[in-house]
Amino acid sequence: MKTKTLNLTWAALIAALYVVLTFIANAAGLASGAIQIRLSEVLTIMPLFTWAAVPGLTIGCVLANMLTGCALWDIIFGSAATFAGALGTYFIGRKKPVLGPVFPILSNALIVPLVLQKVYGLEEGYLYLLVTVGIGEVISCGVLGWLLYKGLKKRRIEWL
Repeated sequence: MKTKTLNLTWAALIAALYVVLTFIANAAGLASGAIQIRLSEVLTIMPLFTWAAVPGLTIGCVLANMLTGCALWDIIFGSAATFAGALGTYFIGRKKPVLGPVFPILSNALIVPLVLQKVYGLEEGYLYLLVTVGIGEVISCGVLGWLLYKGLKKRRIEWL
């Protein structure tokens, strides 16, 4: 029972942080423009520590997208990209942590440009959007996420 409660607590904490960081990035103007720095994407490194991060990130993304007024297809496919990235980070990144950020970077860089084009009608080409979304993800997941990973790795937190 203790394990289930701890997993639920971690998932809820990660989901809540994802939502709060999304609002902070939006308020600071970091989540708009060609290259978007999404502070919430820093948390995509968390599946390296615990399985609870997979549902936590996914639910956090769903809630953040809903609360910030995203279109339904963005909520669905953006959250699917987050879920796919989290699964890759958990299953492959845990064996080789340096690969952890690669999965959310790739899933978002490949899926989000299609959402931007089809759902929001952006006229920029797919390749351009792939590069700009990818750069933002490299900064958020790769650089900032890896810094978070290194900082948390030094702590001896009891993860499940």
